[in-house]
Amino acid sequence: MVRRTKLEAEGTRARILDAAERIFRDKGVANASLEQIARAARVTRGAIYWHFRDKGELFEAMMQRVALPAQAMMERAEKAGATDPLQKLRMSACEVLLRAARDAQVKRIFEISFHRCEYVGDGAAIRDRQVANHAECLATIESEIRACVRQGHLPKGTDARLAAIGTMAYVSGILYHWILDPRSFSLERHAESLVDTYFRGLVSAEPKTASRPKAARARLRPAKRPSARSAP
Repeated sequence: MVRRTKLEAEGTRARILDAAERIFRDKGVANASLEQIARAARVTRGAIYWHFRDKGELFEAMMQRVALPAQAMMERAEKAGATDPLQKLRMSACEVLLRAARDAQVKRIFEISFHRCEYVGDGAAIRDRQVANHAECLATIESEIRACVRQGHLPKGTDARLAAIGTMAYVSGILYHWILDPRSFSLERHAESLVDTYFRGLVSAEPKTASRPKAARARLRPAKRPSARSAP
């Protein structure tokens, strides 16, 4: 009896989350109400509050159904054969893009997050959760980039924090534009090439401590104005 009750509760929770995905996508997170989600899930509002404290917690649970934390992705990449931190970063970035390209639910969740979510009203709590998740992801990426620098996979002058921000922004930007118009390019076909383009740039970037070649310095040096003595 206890097991049946637990299974029923899990089934109700899953229906609520499925309904939330549909309503959030159709109406936008800010315009969606718990009443609308309850009707779509064929449950009462009380049932929603039994499982979730508010819309923010419901949104977070919906995101977590497809989320794979950055640290978990690094571990998966290592188990898949990545032998150094740069390979782990590359494989993890590719995994994010390919999951969105191949899994309809992952794509739907990203669409809600990027294009159907307004951080106003009760969406402010959702923003706080998103900021915390981004900070955790950024810290993991930065840690791996520091390891890349220590092990010689990236130039010594690499700013690990900026490189991590760039990595997140690059992958997120690809997802944002592809989800906005999936017909514009094949994400599945080009995911690895897109990721490799970014990391090749990091690997070949000139260290910030390196001196500029003389020819380059000469080109950047302002031209001397003729002195009054030499003027005609």
